Amino acid sequence: MFKRDPNRIYPTETESRAIIRFQDCDPLQHLNNSKYFDYYFNAREDQVAKLYDFNPGQLFREFKTSWVVYQHQIAYVRPALVSEWVRIMSRVIFYNDDTLVTEFYMTDDAKSHLKNVLWMTSKYVSVETGKRISHHPAVMELLATILVPNVDFVSLNFNDRIRHIKHQLQPVASI
Repeated sequence: MFKRDPNRIYPTETESRAIIRFQDCDPLQHLNNSKYFDYYFNAREDQVAKLYDFNPGQLFREFKTSWVVYQHQIAYVRPALVSEWVRIMSRVIFYNDDTLVTEFYMTDDAKSHLKNVLWMTSKYVSVETGKRISHHPAVMELLATILVPNVDFVSLNFNDRIRHIKHQLQPVASI
């Protein structure tokens, strides 16, 4: 389980590289809409294990708790294409006593073009009762450590956030 090391700096944004697989694409060679979730969830699981020494399976085994997806909000901005290398970023933009919002976004490999944005809202539950419960103190410590600062999620509009992410990306100059 996560134990904060006061001598270590924990990144608030994680990043992975992936190649879009043929088997995950539609006849137009675009990543199938439902497959974005697989790419995001697999990347996030790998990222948090590596960067934070955290495994969601530990919640289940040690605390008999887990997160369950409550809501998704997703925007398909540009298609991810077969055999294309992409960057997958994820970050926690909100949490409270029993809720977690993770923001995912995908860009081209150069990080110049936004392809997709996903907000995933999860609820923390007891796996024994299936009911919502308060985050365990160790989980709260992890979330406090990795939360992206200065994001006013309660007032945030999804489309405005997409524009903000696009603005942060640097388009590659054409020759």
